[in-house]
Amino acid sequence: MSNPVRPLRAVPTDGAQSGWEPPLPLATVRELPTFPVDALPLWLGEQVDAVAEAIQTPVDLPGCLALAALSTAAGGRAVAKVRPSWAEPVNLYTVVVMEPSERKSPVFSAMIRPIYALERKLREEAKEDIAEARVQRRAAEQLLAQAEKNVSTQHGNERDAALAEAVDAATDLAKMEVPSEPKLVVDDITPEAVATVLADQGGRLAVLSDEGGIFSIIAGRYSGQANTAVFLKGYTGTQLRVDRNNRPSELVENPALTLGLTVQPAVIDELGETAMLRGSGFLARILFAMPTSMVGHRKTRPDPVPEPVEHLYNDRLHTIAAALLDWTDEPAALTFSPAADDLMAELQAEVETRLARGGPWRHIGDWGGKYAGQVARIAGLLHVAEHPHNAWEHSISGDTFANAWRIGDYYATHALATFDQIGSDPALDNARRVLSWIERTQPTTFTRRDLFSALNRGRFRRATDLDAPLALLEEHGHIQHQPAPERPGKRGRKPSPTYWTHPLYRQDTT
Repeated sequence: MSNPVRPLRAVPTDGAQSGWEPPLPLATVRELPTFPVDALPLWLGEQVDAVAEAIQTPVDLPGCLALAALSTAAGGRAVAKVRPSWAEPVNLYTVVVMEPSERKSPVFSAMIRPIYALERKLREEAKEDIAEARVQRRAAEQLLAQAEKNVSTQHGNERDAALAEAVDAATDLAKMEVPSEPKLVVDDITPEAVATVLADQGGRLAVLSDEGGIFSIIAGRYSGQANTAVFLKGYTGTQLRVDRNNRPSELVENPALTLGLTVQPAVIDELGETAMLRGSGFLARILFAMPTSMVGHRKTRPDPVPEPVEHLYNDRLHTIAAALLDWTDEPAALTFSPAADDLMAELQAEVETRLARGGPWRHIGDWGGKYAGQVARIAGLLHVAEHPHNAWEHSISGDTFANAWRIGDYYATHALATFDQIGSDPALDNARRVLSWIERTQPTTFTRRDLFSALNRGRFRRATDLDAPLALLEEHGHIQHQPAPERPGKRGRKPSPTYWTHPLYRQDTT
């Protein structure tokens, strides 16, 4: 939920140097909320708080990674069933925007370590089955080779029989697949390789990284073209065709990807130049977070993570993964209770007003259109965390959904700030262009007509197109409208609106 605009005290309308308050930054969001750790189940929230304290990092980073870890543990094997015709997979895409000095790597290690431990356990358990499958395949290959040899040495009816045996052997061999080693997480990887590993792993995979290089690759930094197909389908769960070298293509019926990345602010700045990335719908699927830096305010001797807290966190994630591991053909359905459904209806009504013309989400309609589904997914993950052994035997409660909604509001405010930085709000973009002109020319006053004559006519086709950005600049304290003088009895065109600029921008400071 975006914060309301703080009212500004009136500034002098005579253009005096004194009496002006410092102008506010041009953004639709003034202050960003902190991740609501208390909306998480106790065992998860304690881990988030403890890691944030021990590593001296904003709680937002371990909080977002906690959701990514839950999404990985659930492994795409559960759906939040809001209504009979509406089910959301409970996998999430989270991206945290942080500077390089924010200690991301130790936080990743603390929050994702149980997932890697689970992966090692699954690999150990699968060794015998993989070895047996390899032996059976080699034996089948030998049988096929012998059958093919028999075909070449026989004649007449005997050859026909040998051919039939060879076809049967080839068919049996084609059915024999050696399972891939279990892999839950990948890091430094290309989108093409993600698709291949996703197919090998039965459509379940997490991309977790404290570097976020793959995000730049997806955005087309090196190829000049965004590559989002696997991430679009891995979010919605729609059928994905994976083409392989020297092997038949494979269909992944219900892919489920998890994304948990941190990127530098410069990457977000570059996204505004990648129109295809926004147009594809990829950014609309991401829960962005832009934590406030703690650099300069960090403790030198913080408390370590208590061992019981860490142990419980590890144990619960493994329990969730083990409980859902066998749900391969059909995902476990996590149904909404009537109370949760009622709250969802309230949320949907609120979203409609935000998306309406003139609403605060008008410029992020693609992201806002998925917001209700995102909150449903978060509710599903919180529910799994509350019932790690048998989540499908309980309904998602109203309290759980209310907590998911709180987390959703956190992400909504951060999404507004992120998309502001990307440059998705035309009024905000136009206001920045006007402010750039003011900073460059440093006028004490100017008229709308002056501004219209000076700016690009391709962007501002009519003088009235400047009204919205001028109002935004005035709201943020960069300019002040000068009331037009009375013109009793005069006819003709009214004078163009005049504005004083903040003394900060004036060349004449006398």
